[in-house]
Amino acid sequence: MTSASELRSGKGDRDENFPVASWIIHPRHRALILAYYNFVRTADDIADHATLPADEKLAYLDLLEGDLLGNGDDTQAEAVSLRRALAERGMAPRHALDVLIAFRMDVTKLRYETWDEVIHYCRYSAMPVGRFMLDVHGESTSTWAASDALCAALQINNHLQDCGKDFRELNRVYLPRDALAASGASVEQLGLPQSPPAMLACLQALAVRNEALLNESKSLSAEVRDIRLGIDVAVIQAYADRIVRLLKVRDPLRERVHLNKLELLTFSLAGMIGEVGRRAIGRKAISRPGTAHDA
Repeated sequence: MTSASELRSGKGDRDENFPVASWIIHPRHRALILAYYNFVRTADDIADHATLPADEKLAYLDLLEGDLLGNGDDTQAEAVSLRRALAERGMAPRHALDVLIAFRMDVTKLRYETWDEVIHYCRYSAMPVGRFMLDVHGESTSTWAASDALCAALQINNHLQDCGKDFRELNRVYLPRDALAASGASVEQLGLPQSPPAMLACLQALAVRNEALLNESKSLSAEVRDIRLGIDVAVIQAYADRIVRLLKVRDPLRERVHLNKLELLTFSLAGMIGEVGRRAIGRKAISRPGTAHDA
């Protein structure tokens, strides 16, 4: 069987909702973060491959897991690189193993019944990314609750942004069936060039719900000790806030709901300045109820 890295799905856009290993992060962490990102990207490309049969996708994901754990033949370069990078830092592969669970779900599960099912998917598709970043920086697990909320909200933003594309190209629908039913919308409407009123109502209601989830993450940048990571989180939060506001008023079936270069620059600067200023005056973290999702 060929290397998984040769199975690039050809997706043009990489998800800016998860800007991993940005220039803000300290250089000493970037090699490990990029090894993790390349592993996750390869697994993502396998799960989303346009023509590969499901059983072969699962077999490739198994190969990645085997080489990550050192139980394979070291044929999967991204897994081997991540295994070695983790070993150098004395870190376990748990967050990489978690995302493999989500990619297997992408292969085998095409519909979600409820919001809670979507959050369960995010527990493995998105939350491990934030937890990994926090672990790399030596942050406390007490930061996981806010991180989990941010990562899940980023993932759901992406689900809403790409709902039409996911349906047309992969027959994959992350919009909960009960939410569609409550608005009188149907899955088939995701194939249309523009949302009918019922679908638009569903999408915008989910954006409102996701905005509430995003609000649960507001304390994260203040909770982390590492100033570079705190600034990076603040920038990502600024992006996410803007995107969810757009999703509340735009139709993602009719137009791309993404940030342009000027908006990326503007919200990057706003996030950076806001976080540096907060730390300069020593403002405390925003109080936030709730505890971390399952560890």
